[in-house]
Amino acid sequence: MDSWLSSVDVITLFVDDVQRAKAFYYNVFDLSTVYEDENSAVVNFDNLTVNFLKISEAPGLIAPASVAPAASGSRFQLTIQVDDVDEACEELKKRSVTLLNGPMDRPWGIRTASFTDPDGHIWEIANG
Repeated sequence: MDSWLSSVDVITLFVDDVQRAKAFYYNVFDLSTVYEDENSAVVNFDNLTVNFLKISEAPGLIAPASVAPAASGSRFQLTIQVDDVDEACEELKKRSVTLLNGPMDRPWGIRTASFTDPDGHIWEIANG
């Protein structure tokens, strides 16, 4: 597809505690912040920027929509490709991350495992 809408650059995650989110992503992904103020912190993966924004500031971006509480369930997951899911799971355990599921072989031919960040955003690791 050759479109001006063909690239996602930034995902904003609404969080209860920016410092807690920042610490989790530093611990799990070895990411340090590239921008921070009293309401947000930004980290960069190789191909994606993630902005952690205080829930109290979200209405300024999404009104009239509202932020759903984490207890209402998940509506998406973010996936990271890895060479070895089992090895990645061992590394996550060393970083005190509890898996939601996996590692497991999926019927469509890949091996996956999932975990959540402190605000309930689900991350999947998968061999590609």
